[in-house]
Amino acid sequence: MPDVVIVDSSILLNLFDVPGFNQNRNDVFERFRRLVSAGHLFLLPIAAVFETGDHLADLSDGRERRRHAQRFQSSILEALDGQAPWTPIELPETSRLRAWLKDFPDKAMWELGLGDVSIIDEWESACRRHPRRRVRIWTLHRQLQSYDRQP
Repeated sequence: MPDVVIVDSSILLNLFDVPGFNQNRNDVFERFRRLVSAGHLFLLPIAAVFETGDHLADLSDGRERRRHAQRFQSSILEALDGQAPWTPIELPETSRLRAWLKDFPDKAMWELGLGDVSIIDEWESACRRHPRRRVRIWTLHRQLQSYDRQP
């Protein structure tokens, strides 16, 4: 059965080849190609979309910034239209944001940002929705790599 793979911004930044954040581009792209070929389900948390967009907006070269932003825009719009290998996760309800904020001070002590807290919550939700599938966060960040549940 295919895995459920929650894609972190560290992966998106490499897939979109964002200067300064693409040190693992070749490895990430090859792994992505293999995972897509294997038919895994990719979920794209809104936090990863926002974080990636923020990094794109910070690029110093205006032409590069526009080129990367347009490519990113196109890809995310394709995902929203069901035309991409990943499925965006809907914006959270206010109650979920409150829960993330409640846990945030303790998580911050573990070097987890609010985006990370929201991604962990999405992982927990995916584990409940897919009890017979492997559910994992695909990330390059040490703090999130342990979120990998085998059925």
